[in-house]
Amino acid sequence: MFIDEIRAMSNDEILDKIEDLKVEMYTYRLQKESGELKDTTLFRKTRRDIARLKTALRERELAAEMIAQRGQNA
Repeated sequence: MFIDEIRAMSNDEILDKIEDLKVEMYTYRLQKESGELKDTTLFRKTRRDIARLKTALRERELAAEMIAQRGQNA
């Protein structure tokens, strides 16, 4: 998942995607414990995708705060 794709999503879509990825992580953990998981790099990839999504949300929060502060100072 690329950051440009994430930035094109709405906040609700990002939150939904985070929840979906958390479910995937849980599934990967179960598969690992049962010996079914072949590609263990999926943990790292999914964890990083979640971090990218959370970073994009935080960027939006900070931008909204800056706009609000500029509005108060004007």
